[in-house]
Amino acid sequence: MFERSSAGFVIGGTRTNPPPSLNFVRALWFCLLKATRWRFTFYLSIFFYGIRFLWTAPWFWDTRQCWYNYPFQPLTSRLYYYYILELAFYWSLMFSQFTDIKRKDFLIMFVHHLATIGLITFSYMNNMVRVGTLVLCLHDASDFLLEAAKLANYAKYQRLCDAFFMLFGVVFIVTRLGIYPFWILNTTLFESWELIGPYPSWWLFNGLLITLQILHVIWSYLIIRIAYKALVRGKDQLKAQQVWTRLAADSGRVTAPFR
Repeated sequence: MFERSSAGFVIGGTRTNPPPSLNFVRALWFCLLKATRWRFTFYLSIFFYGIRFLWTAPWFWDTRQCWYNYPFQPLTSRLYYYYILELAFYWSLMFSQFTDIKRKDFLIMFVHHLATIGLITFSYMNNMVRVGTLVLCLHDASDFLLEAAKLANYAKYQRLCDAFFMLFGVVFIVTRLGIYPFWILNTTLFESWELIGPYPSWWLFNGLLITLQILHVIWSYLIIRIAYKALVRGKDQLKAQQVWTRLAADSGRVTAPFR
């Protein structure tokens, strides 16, 4: 009597078009899905490109190499394309914020994109590309996991979504609150001061890096809060399911409303 098809609804053998609100939701869902798939593909590809490139770079194993013979360090083609791809991508993210759905973290993301674009541009102009590649690769390490969690959520695989998000949270906190300050900020603040001394642009460069660190702390707090709420909600659902199962068993009926 009432069926739903990909083209619309079938009521009593007569095909009708879906309501405009449903078309809007479908279009919105497909836009979000395509954007998430694109970000996941880019983050994953650029992360493995960066790892492969940096694995043979001497400054990946010894950060003091970032400052030896500075600023007379060669700019290879692989390093150049790495920088240009990252810069173009973050410009696209910043512009897409104004055409995407307005989110609660709009201002924080806007500041992050500005700081990132400023760092990429500034480090390229000042030939600080060695330490710049370390910053880029470190930030890409967790981003593709978040996009994977979103894709799993869109596909209605909640357990897979939760697993990806938990993994993302762990990698994010370890890289941004652990490795970033003790590896990146250590070389830009202390090793660079020791090897080449403070220069006029040194203050701006480290100011932008510290701005990123402040944003990392804010996001880590938000991630921990979301994970905690999800954990509490999961425990409440499990308790409710256990209570319902006991009541159903006592009444001689075994049903399970929670799935």
